[in-house]
Amino acid sequence: MPPRRRDRRNYPPPDRPSGSDHPGRDSWTRSRAASTPRFPSSASLLVFSLAFFLVVGSLTVYRGSRRRPVAATSPALSVYERGLVKRDVSFQEILTEHGRVSENKSGRHFPNPVLAYITPWNSRGYEIANLFNSKLTHLSPVWYELKSEGKTLVLEGRHNADIKWISEVRMNGHSLVLPRVVLEAFPAELLLKKKQWTKAIDVIITECKEMGYDGIVLESWSRWAAYGVLNDPDMRSMALQFIKQLGKALHSVSSMADAARHLELIYVISPPHSEKLGEYDFGPQDLQQLSDAIDGFSLMTYDFSGPHRPGPNAPLNWIRSSLHMLLGDSNSDAHGQARKIFLGINFYGNDFILSEGLGSGAITGRDYISLLEKHRPVLRWDDKSAEHFFIYSHDNVRHAVFYPSLMSISMRLDEAQDWGAGLSIWEIGQGLDYFFDLL
Repeated sequence: MPPRRRDRRNYPPPDRPSGSDHPGRDSWTRSRAASTPRFPSSASLLVFSLAFFLVVGSLTVYRGSRRRPVAATSPALSVYERGLVKRDVSFQEILTEHGRVSENKSGRHFPNPVLAYITPWNSRGYEIANLFNSKLTHLSPVWYELKSEGKTLVLEGRHNADIKWISEVRMNGHSLVLPRVVLEAFPAELLLKKKQWTKAIDVIITECKEMGYDGIVLESWSRWAAYGVLNDPDMRSMALQFIKQLGKALHSVSSMADAARHLELIYVISPPHSEKLGEYDFGPQDLQQLSDAIDGFSLMTYDFSGPHRPGPNAPLNWIRSSLHMLLGDSNSDAHGQARKIFLGINFYGNDFILSEGLGSGAITGRDYISLLEKHRPVLRWDDKSAEHFFIYSHDNVRHAVFYPSLMSISMRLDEAQDWGAGLSIWEIGQGLDYFFDLL
């Protein structure tokens, strides 16, 4: 029996500027995702049909009735109480309401863990983390890279660390601070030499102790795929053993902020790339093998579409298919691991160019609001992907914009809760303020 959804008994049923120069996911990850096909069969049909519609304007989608702009309401009311979580939404409504949030910023509607990424190039993320601290259980500032310099391992990124902000976060709430560490070290230097394992682990734990972190979020799987590590059974086995050893070492150390807790390890994983698991995919066996040593898995269920395949950011049926492939059905042993999954949701969007050659650019909430103000578009809802989008033209060039909405996020939160999973948000500085009423 699936867990209960978020309590909505009190709500109607749902029917400083960022200055970011780097919206969306990291450039390395995004470029790889854009070039890698990821098509469950149903999602494949969706993307091609959406792309066809966007190019020739022939797909029929749900528009709903036009409504008058919503009158200003008290900011004390949540987005559910204001009736804003719906399919039929207008640009006027978003422009009027996106900055209004409930005065009860500490109340949580989503009961499971929430991991929020913060990037050093987007100061708005730091502000949001403080403002909505009670809704976020884990904060992961994107600060570190572990690199090879000859035969030496070097942890770069301490210059990004903001000690004052960490202190403010801990004064305002109980969120754990686990900076992200990207493993850039050459696999041949790290994985083939057990002494290097010890050095890498010592460097990471020393940094956690000196800076007072609660653990780390480790990203290495996509890098290892690029180096060809994962299709070599022996190298893959050593890679998994290294992660397990790191996790166990972190668990042996108490957090400086709370001696009753050990340091945590959350591991970043990509969703399957096709209906059949490939040699580079992180699958159920990998999940089971690492489960005892890992506190959570940050599943990157976004970046489904790309410049040459315009469409939704993260179709709901694709998210559901990815969870089934990783966890199996509700009767499988792996399904019990869903509580360790932080289901990825994007707070950025994409602006696709549909003529004069395909292209795209990631957009933040600030960009999205500017587009709504300038073009005053009709927002459309697609039932298959469960996402809103709109079409506009600029200098005779047609564009399609996909950006999260209250309805699209709410449905993904319900999906996560049905599985018993948590959330990971990339990244909180790129969203609209009223998104946090949903959490």
